[in-house]
Amino acid sequence: YLICCYISLLFKQTIQETVYVTNGMDTKTLFFLSLSGEHLRVCPQGSTCCTQEMEDKFGQQSKQDFENLVDEMSHELRSTFVSRHERFDEFFLELLENTQRSLNEMFVRTYGKPYMQNSEVFENLFAELKRYYMGGNVNLEEMLNDFWSRLLERMFTLLNSQYVITEDYLECISKYTDQLKPFGDVPRKLKAQVTRAFIAARTFVQGLSVGREVAQRVSKVSSTPACIRALTKMLYCPFCQGMPALKSCRNYCLNVVKGCLANQADLDPEWNLYIDAMLLLAQRLEGPFNIESVMDPIDVKISEAIMNMQDNTAQVSYRVFQGCGQPKPAGMTRSTRGVPDVFSARFRPYSPEERPTTASGTSLDRLVVDIKEKLKLSKKFWSNLPEAMCVEDRVTAGNASDEDCWNGHTQGRYFPEVQKDGLTHQVNNPEVGVDITRPDTQIRQQIMALRVMTNKLKNAYHGNDIYFQDSSDEGSSSGSGSGSTEVGPTDMDVAATEAPVVEADRSGPVVDSAPLCAPSLALPTMLALSTLALHRQWR
Repeated sequence: YLICCYISLLFKQTIQETVYVTNGMDTKTLFFLSLSGEHLRVCPQGSTCCTQEMEDKFGQQSKQDFENLVDEMSHELRSTFVSRHERFDEFFLELLENTQRSLNEMFVRTYGKPYMQNSEVFENLFAELKRYYMGGNVNLEEMLNDFWSRLLERMFTLLNSQYVITEDYLECISKYTDQLKPFGDVPRKLKAQVTRAFIAARTFVQGLSVGREVAQRVSKVSSTPACIRALTKMLYCPFCQGMPALKSCRNYCLNVVKGCLANQADLDPEWNLYIDAMLLLAQRLEGPFNIESVMDPIDVKISEAIMNMQDNTAQVSYRVFQGCGQPKPAGMTRSTRGVPDVFSARFRPYSPEERPTTASGTSLDRLVVDIKEKLKLSKKFWSNLPEAMCVEDRVTAGNASDEDCWNGHTQGRYFPEVQKDGLTHQVNNPEVGVDITRPDTQIRQQIMALRVMTNKLKNAYHGNDIYFQDSSDEGSSSGSGSGSTEVGPTDMDVAATEAPVVEADRSGPVVDSAPLCAPSLALPTMLALSTLALHRQWR
């Protein structure tokens, strides 16, 4: 039997990186070990090669082996969420930067000095869009409404430079933005498109972040003493019996791993719902909520709105004068005489080949196709983990022979049935003592994080936003909202209803109707004709 033990040791040294030696075991004492295993607390107490110290070392090694195996098996899942989160985040941020640069270059070329003097209005727009995407507490609709109000104030002042436009007067003008509709239907349509596209983009990226954090935290296993005992018995007791080449029976391995990963398996139902919600929102990113198709032509759409304002400047000014009163004349100055000269209206959008390439040459469609395939593969990951771990040549002997495997006591068939997944089903696990009344707190936190995120994803799918806290310091369970809250589908285009034009504000000064109180028509007429002609030429 001692010869058998020695052969076992030599064989073990070749396949197990000399576990005896690396764990501080004295190989010379093997020849003087007792043949009785009464001192053993985990392995069978018959004839043995192992001391109690060796068994303890095997317990430590079993824990390390198991944690390393879980880490190895979940590595691809974790790296998928890490890399895809980085790719999407990089893409969206670069898309915003390129869109802002494209608009700036086009507007400098098209509108020249008037744009450059008022460029902060557009800079603020992109700054707020970026802040929203980064997790800031920004109301997109209010922010976009404010952008159009500021743009109206700047353009009204520019196109009516023969008048003194005070801050109080501008405040009065802003009250009439919705009723006047100086920019045509562009603000309404663009608000609907931008709002749902940014809600979808931000929520999807946050969903990837939550998936990344959950996968990283759940894959760090904290083995219980009962689990370590079961692992030691399965992985190393054959060595103490002089059978180092003998691997565990597959069903035996499944029961051990299902007991050790009972809490992880409980994550699976919520994980699958989260993956389904991510896949649904990914479809939106490919279709009506595609942020790339919204942001790419936004400079053209805003320019179209500006031209609508120019085309209707006389009517808009008249309506403003009715409601807010006629401002005082400014008198003729060099700046007022020079306004027509700075509006050369050389409108020409970029051709597709001139547009900047976003995210290192990729596109949103390609990113979405890739992530959808990865997400589909990640479904049922946690409940399938025991099956993936208990494979032939890794831990078990496979299905080649039910008799030629370690059953926890000796070489032979393993008779107990395989337990179902999850904590409650481990009450009768024959291999691992599991306290089903004490769920793992860390796992329960991740289940709640997934539930909250799934609710946000579902709302984003319908174009609705749930309040996000500033996420600069959030973890995987960040954000607010109840997992049971359901918001029904909303058609953003229908929801953005048009308000009728109101009657003149009787509280403000009203001028005689004979001169119509209109501004000089020379500038608006020239602008309207030139921009309209070039706009039609572009079309």
